[in-house]
Amino acid sequence: MLGVRHLQALLIFITITSVYIGRLNVGVSVVAMTNAESTNPNFPEYDWTTAEKSYVLSSFYWGYVITQFLGGYLCKQFGVKSVMFWATFASGVCSGVTPPLIAWGGWGAYCGIRVLMGCAQGLIFPCIHQHLARWSPPEERNRLGALSHTGIECGNVLSMFVSGMIANGPMGWPGISYISAAVAFACCILWYLFASNNATESRFIGDAEKHYIESSLQHGANYHKAIIPIPWRAIWTSVPFLALLVTRCAESWGLSTLQAEIPAYMNGVLMMNIKDNALFSALPFLAMWAMSYVYLISADVLLTKKWLSLTAIRKTINSFAFWVPAVTLIGIGFLDVDQKTLAIVLMTLSVGFNSGATIGSSLNSIDLSPNHASILMGIINTAANAVPIITPLVAGAIVTDDHDRTQWQIVFIISAVIFFVFNCIYLAFGTAVSQPWDAEDFLLAPQPELAKTPAITTKSDVKKSISS
Repeated sequence: MLGVRHLQALLIFITITSVYIGRLNVGVSVVAMTNAESTNPNFPEYDWTTAEKSYVLSSFYWGYVITQFLGGYLCKQFGVKSVMFWATFASGVCSGVTPPLIAWGGWGAYCGIRVLMGCAQGLIFPCIHQHLARWSPPEERNRLGALSHTGIECGNVLSMFVSGMIANGPMGWPGISYISAAVAFACCILWYLFASNNATESRFIGDAEKHYIESSLQHGANYHKAIIPIPWRAIWTSVPFLALLVTRCAESWGLSTLQAEIPAYMNGVLMMNIKDNALFSALPFLAMWAMSYVYLISADVLLTKKWLSLTAIRKTINSFAFWVPAVTLIGIGFLDVDQKTLAIVLMTLSVGFNSGATIGSSLNSIDLSPNHASILMGIINTAANAVPIITPLVAGAIVTDDHDRTQWQIVFIISAVIFFVFNCIYLAFGTAVSQPWDAEDFLLAPQPELAKTPAITTKSDVKKSISS
C-alpha cells in the first residue's frame, strides 16, 4: 500500500528532476544565444569564444564541489526540509535572474550566476540521502532510493528536449531560464506543503505507517531531536567507506568519459556531429532512464524473494554498471568511420548499463550509516565531483590530434581499467552492512557493538504490533 514514505520519495524525484533541468539546460542555452539564427533570431546573440563558452559550461561545478560537505552538516543541524527548500529556491532564483544578468555582464556574469547555482545545488544530494535514511524502512530503502534517483535521468532527458523546444519558441533562449525557475519554485511549494524531516513530524501519516517506519529503524526515543556526534576518525579509517569513496570517484571518471569524451571522439574520428542530432543525443539518456527501472525491478525481486543479500545485489549490479561500459569503451575505440551505427549502439549500451551505479554503489552510503548518511554523501560527492574537472585535462594531454584514433584508444583504455580495478576493490571490501560507528552512542560507548545488518520488519510483525 502506498503511504507518506512513497510521497517523500516522489518529492525527492521531483526535486532532482527540477534541479537537473536547471543544471543541464546551459548546453542548449549557450548554443541558442551564440547562434540565434539556428533557434529564434528575435533575441540577442552573443559572440563568445570557444574558451568563454567552456567556462560557462563548467562554472556550475566550481560551486557545486565546495558545498557538498556543507550540505551534509547543515541538514543535520537544521533538518532536511529547510535546507532542501532554500537550496532549491536559491537555484530557481539563479535561473530566473540569468537572462538580465547576461544582458548586463555577458559571459562573465553568466559564469558567476552558474557558480552560485552550483553552490545552492551542492547542498541538495547530501540532504536527499539523509531524508531517505529517515523515511525508508531497511527492506524498502533500495526501492525508494532507486525510484527517487530516477529523477536524474528524467531531468537529463527533459532538459534536452524541453530546452530545445523553448529556445525555438516565442520565449527564445531567455525562456529556458524562466521556465526552469518556474519549475524550481513549483517544486518548492510541493516540498513546503508535503515534506517532513521524519515520520513523527508529518501531519499526513497514519499511526500504522509511522510505527512501521520508526520501529524498523531501531533508534532511541530522543533520536529525532538529538544531534548525534560525528565519528570522524572512525569514518576515515573505515575500509568499507573508503572502498565506496574510491568506487564513486571511479564512476565519476567513467561517466564523464562516456558523456563528454565519446561525443568528441565520434566527431573527430568517426566524423559524426552527434550534438546536431537530437535523437542520437537523447538515446543514451533514454537508455539510462529505461535501464534504471530494469535494475530497480531486478533488485526488488531479488531482495523480496531473498535470493540474494543486499550486499550481493549491490555488488552484482555495480559490476554490470562498471564492467559492461569498460568493455564497450574499448570497443568504441577500435571502430572506424564506416561503423557509425555500431558506435551509437555501443555508446547507448554503455550509458544505459552504467545507470546501475545508483543502486550498485550510490545508495550504499545509507547502508553503511543511516545516522550519518548526509555526511558520507557530502564527502563522497565532494571527491567524485572534483574528478570531472581532472578527466578532460587528462584527455586533453593525451589527445593532441582529435582525428588520431590511437590517442583516443589510450583515453578509453584508462577509463576501462579504472572501471575494472575499482569495482574489484568494491567487490573485495564493500558491504551493505551497517557499521559500528553508526551507533548513536558510538563516541560514548567504550566498546561499541559489532556491525549488524539492518533489521527487516515483516508485515505480520507490524500487524501484531498494531493489534497489541
